[in-house]
Amino acid sequence: MLLEWSLVTFSLLLVIFVVVKMFYFKSLTLKEQRNNDVMKLTLKEAEVLIRKYQIQLQRALGNIDILNEQMNKLRRETKAVKQRNSQYRIENEKLKSRIKELESRIESLI
Repeated sequence: MLLEWSLVTFSLLLVIFVVVKMFYFKSLTLKEQRNNDVMKLTLKEAEVLIRKYQIQLQRALGNIDILNEQMNKLRRETKAVKQRNSQYRIENEKLKSRIKELESRIESLI
């Protein structure tokens, strides 16, 4: 009879130990699953942010290209204006010299 009680007690303790272990591992599994779900959500949010910043970067790069084109156009226009200005100066100097020549002729005639 002592052997039966010992066997029943051992079996009962073994069952209780196994049940406690089962709940412990179940709680660990649930905790790990929640952590995985949070990690997946965080990764999805990060992907959304990365896409958002990629779009902003592409727009910014496009704007930079447009600004570069406009800047080059303005540089070309500036060069053209400088060339015209130098031509006008040369013409102005020629006209001034011509005016002086004419003034000197007029004075000599007077």
